[in-house]
Amino acid sequence: MAVPMIEPAPLAMFDVIRASRPEDLDGRMRVTERVAKSDRVYTYQLQNRALWSMIFHKPIFTLATRTAGSILASYVDTRFATDVSVDGDEGDLFCFTTMLDGHMTLAQTGTTTSAMNGRGLAWRPGPRSRLLISDDSARTNVFFKVADVETALENMLDERLRQPLEFKPDLDWGSGLATSLKRQLDFVMEEFQRHDGVANSPVAMASLTDMLIALVLRGAPHNYIEQLGGGASGVVPAYIRRAEDFMRAHGAEPIRISHVAAAAGCSVRTLEQVFKHFRSCTPLGVLHSIRLELARDDLTSGDSEASVTTVARRYGFTNTARFATAFRRRFGETPSEAARRSSRSSR
Repeated sequence: MAVPMIEPAPLAMFDVIRASRPEDLDGRMRVTERVAKSDRVYTYQLQNRALWSMIFHKPIFTLATRTAGSILASYVDTRFATDVSVDGDEGDLFCFTTMLDGHMTLAQTGTTTSAMNGRGLAWRPGPRSRLLISDDSARTNVFFKVADVETALENMLDERLRQPLEFKPDLDWGSGLATSLKRQLDFVMEEFQRHDGVANSPVAMASLTDMLIALVLRGAPHNYIEQLGGGASGVVPAYIRRAEDFMRAHGAEPIRISHVAAAAGCSVRTLEQVFKHFRSCTPLGVLHSIRLELARDDLTSGDSEASVTTVARRYGFTNTARFATAFRRRFGETPSEAARRSSRSSR
């Protein structure tokens, strides 16, 4: 079967290395240090020794890489079965591999895991890592900085990590959120092939990176997945707790969602996503509800003689009629009824 090589035009935005001689597959083939400086070296060697001295008219190996923001994306195809060893310092990137054709086996820490159609790999390239790649294979890799992923995890847990984050290497692309993760990784590769795509917009890349890292932590199994929780019934991320605390503390002020996201320690995009997942509502919707609660607290405190109109305006409700409708829908009584009830109970 022929390798489904990406045509030259889509790779125009990538830094491309092609090799037609086996002797070119040596320690000069470096990947991850392009985004994170290191002494890591990838050494490629054809498994069939009879091919070592041959010269081919077409490339037997293609490596295309592109960096945008803190993400590195790469496309790799190999014509012949190849043995890849990784040497050097400890890896400071997580790699998520999708096979386009053929198969690949990762040997690391005494275990082996295979990637093929329907199954991917989550791994951290580093010393004593080894890849056994089949004939006629092609794959994509999306790399994230370990520091970025671990920081995001600490923010979600609202505590420091007791041990390094470790992903289980086997990824079932047809199961749970891993399916969504696979679609987003494919999207990254498509966008990185465009000259006017997301990869050319630093602002868009920042939001995309936040979203991808959040999805990686939810969709790929790792040693903190149980502590992190899963689904709407899981542990509420620290992003949400910090955001809601900020909303309550500043509900009477002209805050914007960007202010809330900054206080929560995440991007607006990530904030929107976690609120949708855990609160089934947008941050603006939650802020509206919190302001209604604060208004009710003022009206029923017994210490305030402010009118309903004054309290409504204090929390940004400029239309008294709409405020009364929203208040009654939420609490089952009008603002005036709540105020009178509180007044009677305080006598």
